[in-house]
Amino acid sequence: MEPTQLDQRTAGARSGAADALATTGSGAVDELAHRFEQERSRLIALATWVLGDASEAQDIVQQAWLRLDRAESGGDGGAGIDNLPAWLTTVTTRLCLDRLRRRIPVPEEEIQGEETAPDPAEDVALADTVGIALQLVLDRLSPNERVAFVMHDSFGFEFTTIAAALDTTPQAARKLASRARAKVAQPRPEDALADWEVVDAFMTAAREGDFTRLVQLLAPDAVVRGDQRAIETGTPAAIDGREDVASFFNGSAHAALPASIDGRAGSAWYHRGQAMVLFDFTIVDGQVARIDFRADPAVLGRVVRRDGADPRSTR
Repeated sequence: MEPTQLDQRTAGARSGAADALATTGSGAVDELAHRFEQERSRLIALATWVLGDASEAQDIVQQAWLRLDRAESGGDGGAGIDNLPAWLTTVTTRLCLDRLRRRIPVPEEEIQGEETAPDPAEDVALADTVGIALQLVLDRLSPNERVAFVMHDSFGFEFTTIAAALDTTPQAARKLASRARAKVAQPRPEDALADWEVVDAFMTAAREGDFTRLVQLLAPDAVVRGDQRAIETGTPAAIDGREDVASFFNGSAHAALPASIDGRAGSAWYHRGQAMVLFDFTIVDGQVARIDFRADPAVLGRVVRRDGADPRSTR
């Protein structure tokens, strides 16, 4: 979607309450619209995280306003709703759930297994895991798991609130979040696309001089090594440790382009359309563990340009 279209849609969602005001001229609706506007940004954030699409989130929040307007058409300004923020959270979440189920028409799995309390240390590690490829991770969750995980782990909602949104029990909601957390913490082999996202995120951070991001993307014991041909072109023979590797790449690699070799994520320094040095990445558990500078002609002959993060898109 073009930026102007998104701006127009955002403006439409923002003005929905105002439109209702202009139509009714009611003081009660005025109050209702004001209360809705106080919740709007929070609802958009929630819907965006659940759906992974900002424009869809705007649509969902606009629908939530329309439902609220209809629910309170009697003119009591929301007095019939005991807890407006909770009501809006439930409606917005259910609208998101409906949208997700249309995307993923798979019946919800039967909840099985023992409920386990999350380990705080695991939660910290999980937050780092989610950062790089959140959408890839969420896409493998069922709709109910996705909603439970986002509402609890990202927004801190109580399981009673999540249960109301999912029309289930708090215990079942807790199990859904626990099961989603386990899936996120243990990526499956078929999620290898995340490696490409890590590589591209690392190279973007290098070009933009984002030292903090580079450190986040590097494993603590990350290393860089160069083969003899690469060293002859001026690359270092060896760099050891996260901080030193991040310092070397910080603000550099402007001439590097996305590349692949033998199906692995990588980048390469190109000169006049020819790959001169390959940056061969080793990704372990979502972090860069090793980068090899390789310039051997036999290696460079297997390097291909790729289009973005998808390993199947090459040039």
